Amino acid sequence: MFLVGLTGGIASGKSTAVAMLRELGCAIIDADVLARQVVQPGFLAYQRIVQSFGPEILLENGEINREALRNIIFSQPEKRQLLNSITHPEIQKEMLKQILKYFVLGYQYVILDMPLLFETNTLTRFMRYTVFVYCDAQTHKKRLMSRDGLTPTEAQACLAAQLPLSQKVELADHVIDSSGDTEAMRRQVLKLHAAPEDSLDFVLVRLLAAAAMAGISGLLYFLLWKLMS
Repeated sequence: MFLVGLTGGIASGKSTAVAMLRELGCAIIDADVLARQVVQPGFLAYQRIVQSFGPEILLENGEINREALRNIIFSQPEKRQLLNSITHPEIQKEMLKQILKYFVLGYQYVILDMPLLFETNTLTRFMRYTVFVYCDAQTHKKRLMSRDGLTPTEAQACLAAQLPLSQKVELADHVIDSSGDTEAMRRQVLKLHAAPEDSLDFVLVRLLAAAAMAGISGLLYFLLWKLMS
């Protein structure tokens, strides 16, 4: 099994590409969903955040006040680094759990949906391929203005805060151009999905895992037989 990293700029069409891939039955892990999950009450990251930032960042229902936390990390870079040091390891643990689940289920590859894949650059070395959903600058700006109700100046400022799309295009192994209509984009997604590479390493590891599971099952059966005899 191998990993595919999928990313895209804000309002670039990445969510549409992900929806198409889900329809095709692809295994997809959403990093944003995991990021929201690990800061919920009961998770280790939640406990450490409260210990580090104090109970004043909590809402009445006990959940973290995201707006209050966001205001803190935006004004204090060292606090942003602290938050990342708490959440990133927990996100990666949950990601690994899901990867193992899809491995056991027999998926040939897993897509990691990560908006900041190239910005963080910590997981790209584990990816067999990286895919970037792209649209031209004019379309990108119009979509952002329409989606978030921004003025041209506000939209431009938002885009300027991100790594330039042209730079991400150079970093990606594959590019899906979402500048056109939905059908044109769908054809690109289908083409990408239709050509996964076979992996002999995947087959070997699956055989070893099956052998290990068979060994464990045999041991459990033997112990159960001894207890009952």
